[in-house]
Amino acid sequence: MKLKSSKINEFRLWGLLLTLAGMGVMIIGTAGVLLWGDKGKILMFVMMFFGSIFLMASMAVYFWAGMMSTSTVALECPNCGKQTKMIGKTDRCMYCKTILTVDPEYAPEKQSTPSETKEL
Repeated sequence: MKLKSSKINEFRLWGLLLTLAGMGVMIIGTAGVLLWGDKGKILMFVMMFFGSIFLMASMAVYFWAGMMSTSTVALECPNCGKQTKMIGKTDRCMYCKTILTVDPEYAPEKQSTPSETKEL
């Protein structure tokens, strides 16, 4: 459960990974010029192109996450008490990773406590 997070944070994570990958590809392409001189310029242009594609994809993912974030349901987590955003019918708390739902169909079944079983 430590590796699970809310859906909005998952989108942001993919945006961050694409940004880092794009910058890494561009740096590797620039290193081609340092290692091979004029022959490395072709590698640099190719790597700069692919790095730019990664960065544009990252920008699209961040834009998409931002647009989804504006239309989410904001609610208070019953476990930690902090305000969190929920996308879809089920999601996790952004802070404590508790599974949240607004649909009774997906709600966990209530477990009976020993005091409730004695009353029956």
